[in-house]
Amino acid sequence: MADDALALTSGNTSPLLTFETQLLKQSADIEAWFRSQWHQTPPPFYCSVDLRNAGFKLAPVDTNLFPGGFNNLNPEFESVCVQAIQSAVERVCPTATGLLLVPENHTRNKFYLENVATLHDLIQKAGYHVRVGSLLPDLREPTELTLEISGRTLRLEPLQRSGDRVNVAGFDPCLVLLNNDLSGGIPEILQNLDQNVMPPQELGWHSRLKSSHFGYYREVAREFGAVAGIDSWWVDPLFRNCGQINFLKREGEECLISNVELLLEDIKEKYRQYDIKEQPFVIVKSDAGTYGMSVMTVRSVDELREMNRKARTHMSSAKEGRDVTGAIIQEGVYTFETWGAENHTAEPVVYMIDRFVVGGFYRVNEKRGNQENLNSPGMSFKPLPFESCCSHPDRTLSPDAMPNRAYAYGVVARLALLAAAREVAASHRLVAASKAA
Repeated sequence: MADDALALTSGNTSPLLTFETQLLKQSADIEAWFRSQWHQTPPPFYCSVDLRNAGFKLAPVDTNLFPGGFNNLNPEFESVCVQAIQSAVERVCPTATGLLLVPENHTRNKFYLENVATLHDLIQKAGYHVRVGSLLPDLREPTELTLEISGRTLRLEPLQRSGDRVNVAGFDPCLVLLNNDLSGGIPEILQNLDQNVMPPQELGWHSRLKSSHFGYYREVAREFGAVAGIDSWWVDPLFRNCGQINFLKREGEECLISNVELLLEDIKEKYRQYDIKEQPFVIVKSDAGTYGMSVMTVRSVDELREMNRKARTHMSSAKEGRDVTGAIIQEGVYTFETWGAENHTAEPVVYMIDRFVVGGFYRVNEKRGNQENLNSPGMSFKPLPFESCCSHPDRTLSPDAMPNRAYAYGVVARLALLAAAREVAASHRLVAASKAA
């Protein structure tokens, strides 16, 4: 990595250095533990994880089961992506010859279309036929789009249903890959299918809760802490949640205030334990949804009591125009990583296909500080410039050398992937139980 590209500027790196040292020391046991976990609970098809590196803590703050942004990955890791796709498909449907890719309806988002085209190309290079079945209501016939950025052509075809299967004209594969997070609910055409759908429709943002995911993650982090010999707090953001809230009407406000107050005290206690001098803060955000919507940084409960109408309006609306009805209060994790000579705030985002880390990028935002949500206007993406893909440490280098820090990113991201795998397994059990009833 070029020295002027990324700089870790934390003044308190002792716990993280200890963590990275433990990862080197325990890497064989850690990898054996991961292998046993994947044997018990297979991973979802793909996943992306937003990480924050505070120097004294390295933790996930969001886990996306329907990741976009594959166009932002380092092309040098294409072969890793291809092999991981092959592994993921063979595990679910060994006889598959093709996949049906169902994207979001963002036809005006030139960056998202590049993501769809990149996914299409990767699946094709993995040795499968692939077609793009669109949910656009006004799409009546196959349409070819010329992409503004790359000049590639992307063919969209109307998704159709035959009995309990979905397909496009002349193409009826056993696997359906969703790149649509179903924030608006499961469309009728995708309900009650007798077909492999990855990830499961039931884990779209219409029903999935971040508090549920981080509940699973807490279990994973504690188990991992025992294996790695660390305090699991180093990789686990504390959290609380309020089930019912209406920011505009100020309903549920006391629940929110009391939970923020309690969480700030818990964080202060951990800061005292490790002699951390930074100011504790929390992130309040919608318990469902993505795209960085409905997120605010809170350092004191007074900030909640004094919210103006503009702030309440911002916090009340999620993707697809949905109202925010629940909130997760998450420990704020600083990011002390910066990009470029201007020292713009940055955070790593790690991508996985099946159980493999396949790359990632730095989300960089020149308009936001190290306590703020970077998934907002002003952000840009810089592919991870690591020589290896976060997949293994280098014992010949110091624990905090960039290949080993990249490995640390990959370990923590896979912890979030394992939590997501447990979510998927629980979803499958619920669906099976409802069918049996």
